[in-house]
Amino acid sequence: MPHQNERIIEPRAATPAPGTRTTSGCRLPEDLASEHLRRLSLFAAIGAGLWTYGLVMDNIVTPLTSIVRPSPMAAAIECVAIVGALLMFGYTRRSNHPIEVKSDAALVFMVLNSMAVALINTQVRMPDMARSGSLSWNTVVVLVSSMIMSTTPRKMLLGSLIAATTDPLGIWLAHLRGANVPGFVDTMVFFMPNYACAIVATLPVHIFQKLSRRLRHAREMGSYHLEELLGRGGMGEVWRGRHRLLARGAAIKLVRPELIGASSESDAHAMLRRFEREAQATAALNSPHTIQLFDFGVTADRTFYYVMELLTGRDLDSLVRKFGPVPSARALFLLRQVCHSLADAHARGLVHRDVTPSNIYVCRMGLEYDFVKVLDFGLVTFDDPREMGTTLGTTAHTTTGTPAFMAPEIILEGAVDQRADVYALGCVAYFLLTGQVVFEAETPMKMFLQHLHTRPIPPSQRTEMRIPRDVDALVLACLEKNPAKRPQDAKAVLRLIEACQARQEWDEETARVWWEQHLPELTGPLTVVDAPKPPIEPALAPAVSANWQGLATVSEPVAPLDPAAFSA
Repeated sequence: MPHQNERIIEPRAATPAPGTRTTSGCRLPEDLASEHLRRLSLFAAIGAGLWTYGLVMDNIVTPLTSIVRPSPMAAAIECVAIVGALLMFGYTRRSNHPIEVKSDAALVFMVLNSMAVALINTQVRMPDMARSGSLSWNTVVVLVSSMIMSTTPRKMLLGSLIAATTDPLGIWLAHLRGANVPGFVDTMVFFMPNYACAIVATLPVHIFQKLSRRLRHAREMGSYHLEELLGRGGMGEVWRGRHRLLARGAAIKLVRPELIGASSESDAHAMLRRFEREAQATAALNSPHTIQLFDFGVTADRTFYYVMELLTGRDLDSLVRKFGPVPSARALFLLRQVCHSLADAHARGLVHRDVTPSNIYVCRMGLEYDFVKVLDFGLVTFDDPREMGTTLGTTAHTTTGTPAFMAPEIILEGAVDQRADVYALGCVAYFLLTGQVVFEAETPMKMFLQHLHTRPIPPSQRTEMRIPRDVDALVLACLEKNPAKRPQDAKAVLRLIEACQARQEWDEETARVWWEQHLPELTGPLTVVDAPKPPIEPALAPAVSANWQGLATVSEPVAPLDPAAFSA
């Protein structure tokens, strides 16, 4: 059991802002809300189809096969129902009303359909229904509606009872017209299944509401709410999130222990310690070209989460694959910023270990373009021998990284320091300049062998673009097999970049022009996103304190994460 002062940051439900009221409906996550609206429009489309089927059968098919004459009143009701269903379909697809309003409209649509069914029952089918003992179609309308709509059990019960009552009400109206109808007791007994279905209809709604609430709460990571899945990879998922109080967008990476080698409880305990240390080390980096880490924690189901800044742009991998190799000047412009980030890490004794085009993001940052952010320090290690082999990326008998960008010493599982990042940086530069990786191979093992023994071809010989000799020399220096022969850290690579003449041919203005021509959707005017900003009442203000990165709001100090909490 954890000590009283120990605490795991768990998902917490969103708290309504003071002075506000929550809606009576079940507040759905955005993706579920979209799915619910699709179901409502499908419900309306199916209704239109069924009413059309009934119209054709009653007025064309049945008269041809029997002596029964079509009822003009029934035909008119069916035509009106078809028009109503089409209007409901258009409303759910085109209207900008909130989902709660559309759900209430769907309940009204259900009741109106029940009224139409009841009128046809009393006009045409009542004698046959009474003789055969068949159920009213309203039982189907109520049950199907309950499995499609997202509303509260109370609203569903009320709407279903009204829908169930339309049949007895239709009998009463027929009685007022002088028609020969069953008595009150017989009518209520006959339509008792309507009311039974109305009560049963609350069960699917209750289950759906409960599951939606659990899902919404599960998506609350500390003070952040998960909104949209951005990507999924071997180490977990990345979601678009938003801080509940600051209305600030963020990228939230979720990592489950079993995805990164935690096969036992003891592994999970050790990994939690490593996770905490590495997250704090990453947060200590202050280069503007390093992804900013806002928060981190672990959920009740032992899922680690990082909360990072949300970027606008493209990673180098997708940029090169879509637009082709970049000019030498631009490559140097980008690499210079990557070196700035890595030099900061190397100066603190940290090694990234997974420098790849996918982990380097080129973005628009305010008014600047081609602004680089280095991502994913999740495999970061310490070059202190005492810390070697004790991080997320170095669990026993595991080789981590990306084969096309992996230094020979990592492949051999030898001592790894900042020079491994220098080798990977050379591989990234090669990819930027040529659009190809340094070594092509059918399997990772064959690629490993080339990294170990094959001399790389100069990038200038694998592309038609002009690559100056000093740039060629820079890349090949980074790709030396022997770590002692490479530049010894990112700062040394930065000095080599500064010595290249070509770097002066690309600047921020040139970058802006390129973005306007190739990525115009990302160069529009900057806007402020409207988001609710709940006020803090004076009585609550003392309870709001700044957590580690100043974003998570808590009412008590947050103790360091402790593996012992996993055993609770």
